[in-house]
Amino acid sequence: MTVGVRFAPSPTGRLHVGNARIALVNWLYARKHGGTFLLRLDDTDTERSKQEHADAILRDMEWLGLAHDTFARESDRMDRYAAATEALKASGRLYPCYETPGELELKRKSLLTRGLPPIYDRAALKLTADERRKLEGDGHRPHWRLKLGAGDVAWDDLVRGPCHFLGAHLSDPVLVREDGRPLYTLSSAVDDIDLGITHVIRGEDHVANTAVQIQLFQALFEAMGRGPAPVFAHLPLLVDASGGALSKRFGSLSLETLRDDGIEPMAINSLLAHLGTADPVEPFLHLGDLIQGFDFKRFGRAAPRFDPRELQQVNAKLLHVLPYAEVAGRLEALGLGGAGEAFWLAIRGNIERLSDARDWWAVCRGAIAPALDDAAMGEKAASLLPAEPWDDKTWSQWTGAVAAATGLKGKALFMPLRRALTGRDHGPELKSLLPLIGRARAAARLTGKAA
Repeated sequence: MTVGVRFAPSPTGRLHVGNARIALVNWLYARKHGGTFLLRLDDTDTERSKQEHADAILRDMEWLGLAHDTFARESDRMDRYAAATEALKASGRLYPCYETPGELELKRKSLLTRGLPPIYDRAALKLTADERRKLEGDGHRPHWRLKLGAGDVAWDDLVRGPCHFLGAHLSDPVLVREDGRPLYTLSSAVDDIDLGITHVIRGEDHVANTAVQIQLFQALFEAMGRGPAPVFAHLPLLVDASGGALSKRFGSLSLETLRDDGIEPMAINSLLAHLGTADPVEPFLHLGDLIQGFDFKRFGRAAPRFDPRELQQVNAKLLHVLPYAEVAGRLEALGLGGAGEAFWLAIRGNIERLSDARDWWAVCRGAIAPALDDAAMGEKAASLLPAEPWDDKTWSQWTGAVAAATGLKGKALFMPLRRALTGRDHGPELKSLLPLIGRARAAARLTGKAA
């Protein structure tokens, strides 16, 4: 059996870190088992689905590096859902209901008031053919529900272990709207069967849906000879750093926002691949490096905490080890095409975002305000600057000469020189920065000139 998984977002908004985690886990599982990864846009909600959101999803997935093997849109497959609908009707598992949303809400409230679960009472099954014709003649258009069996529904979840629900405790789900459009439960099951999905990996908020969908898979098998049901895995949902619901804060954690904020895609992948496991979170340079260690057995049942500060730390650690070859083009896009490898290796350990490189390039080649603590010392240090060319040994040779001439050492020697040369108290090693600054700028800065 070839493993087939899918990531099926609805193009009704932007992807966030919770979506990215599910997409990543599906992608890693497929790659680990030599399977296929399907990206499917669940866009049957025509009122809320937007092309701009669909385009953004494709952009975000490409940015994360989660390349799909196959692609589908539900809106292109309406004929398949219509065929499944007719087959389920013919088998007697799909039945018409005529209650209005208001009537259903009153029933729900009545049951809750009596301390009963809000399960549909199947009143529509008691309607005679004449009563149905009269309702339709009066303009009532039916929605269609799947008649669930009352027995136990069980599956062995790859994350949660054995799970079961009693069918009698579940409400018959609506599969088709009054206007004939299929709901997610139907379209998703039909797609999973048609498109070879063997494993459905998603958040644990879908656990109750799974019991319904397993019965639907069985009904489709009986009606159309298609199946069987896939294997399921339900991951705990992310929470925030304090353990609260993350969903209310997804607006600031969209992938688009994180990208605009300078977060590296592999920082996101590195963090999300290990949240919920006992493994330490370390930056990985490539997605392929995450495949070998991926295993559902590593995931616990507790809700993993997503802390944006941890993401920022992973992002910085990642940049600190990125080779020049992987950022050269991006530095050029930042206007730093002439910076070169020596500059990158000098400053990468002191940045949190790639865009921070601009600041250090300005320190090396731009004009900075003089920051002299001792003008006389600066003049003396400038006079001792050796002739170019300079290399990474120039700093120690020069500071040795300044120390001998002034009697200064340690912080009293190095801090004034750092402040004069860079305008800052902290930063990259000056043995690497000094050759990038150059003799003319160094001399100007040491003597109090803006250079």
